[in-house]
Parts: sequence; C-alpha cells; structure tokens
Amino acid sequence: MFNRVLLMLVLLPILACSKQPHPNILFISIDDLRPELGCYGNDFVKTPYLDQFASDGVLFNSAYCQSAVCAPSRASLMLGLRPDSTHVWHLGDEFRKINPDAVTMPQYFHEYGYYTVNIGKIFHNYMPDSVSWDEPDLRPFPYGEQEHLLRDGETFYVNEESQEIQRTRRDSMMAIRKITYADGWNCGPVIEIGVGEDKDYIDGAQTDLAIETLRRIKDLDKPFFLALGYYRPHLPFAAPKKYWDLYDRDSIRMPDNPSRPVGSPSFSMNSMYELRAYAGTSKKHHPVDGTIGEDTTRLLKHGYLASVSYVDACVGKLIDAMKEMGIYENTIVIVWGDHGWKLGDLGSWGKMTNYEIDTRVPLLVKAQGSGLKAQVKAQGSRLKTQGTTDGLVELVDIFPSLCELAGIPVEDYLQGISFVPLLENPDQEWKEAVFSQWHRRPKVAHDGGRYMGYSVRTRDFHYIQWHTWDNKLKVAGDSITAELYDHRIDPYETENRVGDSKYGEELLTLGRHLRNNWKN
Repeated sequence: MFNRVLLMLVLLPILACSKQPHPNILFISIDDLRPELGCYGNDFVKTPYLDQFASDGVLFNSAYCQSAVCAPSRASLMLGLRPDSTHVWHLGDEFRKINPDAVTMPQYFHEYGYYTVNIGKIFHNYMPDSVSWDEPDLRPFPYGEQEHLLRDGETFYVNEESQEIQRTRRDSMMAIRKITYADGWNCGPVIEIGVGEDKDYIDGAQTDLAIETLRRIKDLDKPFFLALGYYRPHLPFAAPKKYWDLYDRDSIRMPDNPSRPVGSPSFSMNSMYELRAYAGTSKKHHPVDGTIGEDTTRLLKHGYLASVSYVDACVGKLIDAMKEMGIYENTIVIVWGDHGWKLGDLGSWGKMTNYEIDTRVPLLVKAQGSGLKAQVKAQGSRLKTQGTTDGLVELVDIFPSLCELAGIPVEDYLQGISFVPLLENPDQEWKEAVFSQWHRRPKVAHDGGRYMGYSVRTRDFHYIQWHTWDNKLKVAGDSITAELYDHRIDPYETENRVGDSKYGEELLTLGRHLRNNWKN
C-alpha cells in the first residue's frame, strides 16, 4: 500500500499549483488533555482562550482516539491508519522503523505545495521524523542544545529545588540500571509551582518560537502547514504560580467515578507506572490493589488544572498574534488532544485503557474565513462558522478532513472519513460507531497476562471485547471476556453489564460492529 502511495507522490508535484490557493493550516496538539474545558461545559476549569476559540468554529463533543497513549494515537492520526495497520501499539513503537515507506500527513501536504514546519510534540517525543517536514523539530533555546536532545519536553523544571531532586533521583537510578526512556529525566517531582514566567517553561517558549516562525513564513509563495505540539498538561504538573492561583484546592471536585467498574477484568486497568515514576508518588499501588487518598488527589488535580490553564494562555497568545498578523481568518486552525487522562477516575491515574475517560478527546476546528471561500464554493456547500456537533468522529478522520478542507485529493487508502459534512450540518446523522483498542502487556497487566481489547462506542453503548494476543504473529486469538457500559444510565462506566440478559439485542449489534469494524 505504501509503495503505491509513494509512486503516486512522485507524480503529484505537477498538480501542486492549483488555480485556487490552498489555505494555511495551524495544527495544534495538546498532550493528555481531557475534554473538560469551559467550552465543554466544565464551569470550574479556567480556559477562556480555548473557549473563545471554540466559539469561532465547531466543537466536536463525541471525538475518540484510536489508542489511549501518545505514540499509537499520534501515529494513527498522522498516517490516517488504525493501530492494527500501523502496528504501533506502544510508547516505544517507532512508526518510521515499522513502516519505512509510510506517508505522513505533512509529507502528503508538502507534495501539494505546502511548506511544513514542526514545533514540539506531534509524533511521540523522541520521534520527530525529519522525513515529514521542511523544517523538522524546531526547538526554542535552550531545549535544542545537544545535552537536551534526548530529553522529553515535559522533563524540564524551573525551580532549583525541583532540578536538584530530579538530578539526584536520576543519578541514583542510572547507577543501578541503564535508562533509555527520556534519557532518565522523567523522575523529578510530580508537581512544581513555578517561580518563572510563561516563557520559562517549554510551552511558553514554543509559543514565542511559533509566533516568530509564523511571521517568517506567512508571506511565502506557498501555504504553510505549521504543527505545534504542546507538552502540558502531561506529567509532571508544572506551571507558573499564577495558574495555580486560579484554583482553590479545597473546592476541587473529587472524581465522579472513583472505583474500578464493577464486574470488569483486573487486566483492563492500567498500572499507573507513568505516575509512579515521579518523586512523591513512586510508592503508590496498582489501582487494583489500592487507591490514592483525597489530599493527594486534590493536589494532583490542582496541578493538572493549573497546567491546562497555562497551555490555554499559550494558545491565546498565539491566536492573538495571528490576528495581529492578519492571518487568523484565512487559516484553518485545528486543536486536538491525543487521548484522555484519569484523575482518580476508576480509582486510577493516567491513560492506557479502553474506557471512555481515556479514549474521548477534545477536538475543535475553525475552518471559515475569507480565504476559504473558494474551497467552500467548490464544495457546493457552506461551512458553519460555529456550533457543536454530537456526531461520532475519530482522530483518524482528521487526515482526510484536512485534505478536503484544503481542496486536495482524499486518498482511498485512508482509514478514516472526512467530517467536513459535520461542519456544514452539525446535527445530521453520522457514524454509527467509532473504534479504539488497547494491548495490555504482561509486565503491566495485574494478572501477568497478555491481551488485546477492541472497543466500539455507539451513541448509547460502549462495548469492549478482550482477546488473547500472539505477540510474535501480532494477531488476536480467542475472545475471553467482554465489557458493556450503558451510557444512557451509566455515563461514568461504573458497572459492566455484559452479563445482563436484557442487553442481548444490543450485544448482538455491538458484536456485529466489531466484526465488521471501521470498514462498514
């Protein structure tokens, strides 16, 4: 398949100069962002800039990732293919090594005349993929210095005390065993109330670099595709103090669903190893064996909220700069999260499950503007300038959607479908189902087994079917158990109802969806 696409790309440059100019694209990812912003109905979180941006476009209320962890989710989105096609199932799976001929979204847009630039986390942290960009992996000073290149962007602290804790713990761990992930730096304090300003953390510095870059490329003789990947609110929860001060910790609400779903298999739950890597939480248990207390829960949620508000301010600064440059109205702007994140929900922390709290993501799209009128007219339709849609969509749909919005061909090998019709009519009938999956490995499964869980979400139900997994052949074996959640009466997925006989008809329909999968 990829060879066919590469052959096609060789023939494309002659078509790159169309009669109508293609619109610019600003492509913003925000790591670990839950769809709990002011614009999503959360009146506690402070996100005025994203809320304002949402009013400029269309908010997708029912958007889902294909796998609830960074590398698989992002590879799926950027290639327009699902995890079982990319064979990227885990953090360490490098899509370019697994699929050397893969054609990514920016590669494809480049062949149609776009100038492509990457700042921050778009693919997984240490997989910037120079093949994809005209300007790959731009980093603000000092994050591009040689000694920092192997570190993940979220591992940098501002306070000297935090830095000392981080260095001491890393030295201790490196003396025991060789560490490769993040060069061993993901071991500092789990929170930091920063003494610095926005620009002293990497996301603020990236925002300034993005603004400088936009000023430099906005007048090129070709449209730009600028991808900016924010690191917060990924762990550690570190942000300038003024964002912590936005929240009263005692008023922070505890999780609505604080326990593992009744009747769920123990291996369905993540082990929280991501959280337990940090100082202050390293002695916490697997969620099947214990929970985190209320004081720690409030502290961690406070840090997450502060981090969200910090990134919100960064996005606001960027959009204000675009308006000042006169390019905001004529640029497609898309903001997406790569997966959800548990904040004590289901008795756990982090992502890495098939549950709603991990697979549902925020997705905001602004596609209108005077510079897009030609594309809209050519489509024979009129894009809505604002609104909300409950139509089921997936991150794998973004690739074909941006192609259609940009007025370039949508290839039939892509495994999502364009959601542009939902921009035209947000209330229309749309997909019946969306799909996610999770590979649970022995070293993190509570029972030491290896499983693949396939998830299907319809408007009313969420069904997860668990299989054994042959890790040599990379294929699923027998179905061994299942989970069913009725979102009409149980939106927080507190009880597995797969054994309830009154759901027999629904189980048949959901099973058929899984067998037919996305192809239907």
